Amino acid sequence: MRKQWKKIAIGTMIVPALALAGCSSGNNGNNGNASASPSGSSVVSETGFPLTEKPVTLKMFTRIAPANGPFKDMPVFQDYEKMTNVHVDFTEAPTDGFQEKKNLLFASNELPDALYRSGLTQLEATRYGASGQLIPLEDLIDKYAPNLKKLMDEYPEIRSGITTPEGHIYAIPGIVTLGAARTDKKWINQAWLKKLGLQMPETTDDLYNVLVAFRDKDPNGNGKQDEIPMTARAGTPGQGLPIVNLMSGSFGLDQQLGYNINIADDKVEIWMGSDRNKEMLQYLNKLYKEKLLDPQLFSQTEAQYLAKQGSGATGVFFDQTNNNFLPIQDQYTGMAPPAGPHGDRLQAQASPIARDFGAFAITNVDKYPELTMRWIDYFYSDEGSTMLRFGREGENYELRDGVPYYTDKFLSVEGAQGKITPYAGGGAPHLIDDHVASFINPPQVQEAQEKLDPYMPKVRYAAPMFDEATAQKVNELRNDIDKYYEEQSTKFIAGALSFDKWDEFQKTLKKMNIDELQKIYQDAYDTMKK
Repeated sequence: MRKQWKKIAIGTMIVPALALAGCSSGNNGNNGNASASPSGSSVVSETGFPLTEKPVTLKMFTRIAPANGPFKDMPVFQDYEKMTNVHVDFTEAPTDGFQEKKNLLFASNELPDALYRSGLTQLEATRYGASGQLIPLEDLIDKYAPNLKKLMDEYPEIRSGITTPEGHIYAIPGIVTLGAARTDKKWINQAWLKKLGLQMPETTDDLYNVLVAFRDKDPNGNGKQDEIPMTARAGTPGQGLPIVNLMSGSFGLDQQLGYNINIADDKVEIWMGSDRNKEMLQYLNKLYKEKLLDPQLFSQTEAQYLAKQGSGATGVFFDQTNNNFLPIQDQYTGMAPPAGPHGDRLQAQASPIARDFGAFAITNVDKYPELTMRWIDYFYSDEGSTMLRFGREGENYELRDGVPYYTDKFLSVEGAQGKITPYAGGGAPHLIDDHVASFINPPQVQEAQEKLDPYMPKVRYAAPMFDEATAQKVNELRNDIDKYYEEQSTKFIAGALSFDKWDEFQKTLKKMNIDELQKIYQDAYDTMKK
């Protein structure tokens, strides 16, 4: 297992569609072998449904998003209970305060059988695995999770990204093989381009000139200067600035190993203090100062940002799908990353295939770990993912050429999706591939993704798993460095901090031991390469 972790965590970013027919445990009938759990009190079938002849209740802790209704009312869990003979008693914790409740579970050792959509960090998985509160999953996956195992065999970067140096897997991720579900598209107002006689911007200079025209030439024709040339999400404190991630590729700045890292000639560089980063921040400062970048960039809520997408008054914005501007979708089209001052044209902002780390884990109090692993594995098949994301055929969705689509009647009810699926709100442990992506990957989104595909990194190195001591050190260093970088970047972009202070900024990063952090990532990369 240790050798497996050392393999290169490489993934091509243009991924072929998966063919999981025959892989799902849903079509085998109840004629498989059986295995007793360690307690000896239940028998789990290795294949087919139900998963167990004797009804079993599992307790799971989960995050419930604002968009969700109670999990017990979701058709996926109601219908899956009938299929499996497994009832799940969910303890639902709201997003606000969720982390504190999760911490308390482990601190008090009052654990559920499993954690579902619980966003375990790598440090948490390693720490609680080393303490014995989370159990190793690698053997259970090999024997009881054929869907998940198939994906891990097909995409080795999944396994390397979730396996500790000691060879253990303590948490499994959400898996996204669909490239379009791992990127924010660059949407531009093509109606405004046409009205003003402008060409699609190919460089950052072109983009600047287009944004100036959007600001000054009244493309919405109302006689007011109320257009928003470009906007982006405000982001979450401590998670980085979305606008930086979205524009970094035009300045040759990648995001390898799950961080602000370039890799060239096997050398790892954390680029936060680099000249290229300074150039990017200067460019963004120019846009912000000239009111080409949304003045509310750092303060707007998610609801405000989404409303701007649907308003038709925005020139350029960034999002994974077209869901939020469907009524005016013809007004927008996707564009390629603009080439920067050195000719760089990289789509750096792209999530890995193992997109949602720590989406599911099993604790040491679970009497039926084999059954629990079989229970979750179904959602890594097309059939299980369809059930989780779309609900009931006829009631919530219909099949067209074998592909599920929400019915128009279902979509006409505001907020209906969040009530039937834990996918709404993000982070659910399941597979997202082209088969289940009709809602997030319609033709317009596919076309926008095709604009990005030529510029996606050919090699994507997964975030490494560290041993607990190293993970703790990385966490300590990054907490300080990331907070400082985010604060200073915001000031540089907004003009609250002069670029005359750049040398001081670099020196502070040095004092915060960014070189030590870079060496840790270099060592991890070197280990992967062996």
